[in-house]
Amino acid sequence: MKDYIEERAVEIAKYIIETRATVRQTAKKFGISKSTVHKDVTERLSRLNPALASQARVVLDVNKQERHIRGGMATKEKYLHMEHR
Repeated sequence: MKDYIEERAVEIAKYIIETRATVRQTAKKFGISKSTVHKDVTERLSRLNPALASQARVVLDVNKQERHIRGGMATKEKYLHMEHR
């Protein structure tokens, strides 16, 4: 694996852990796709640093469990803004 990919995987995991960021937020921050974020954390990082991968996975699992709530809140905001026009 290329060195820059390994470094990116570690940086992504640290960012996720520190900021509790979602995959979408992380992808936007690093300028990569959501698929790449997921692959870096679940596959590449597991081989490089299993402990760090595990910590990042915990955050991603929590975010995944909460995503339906965030989606509902976003929809609510959308319709509230539409009413005020």
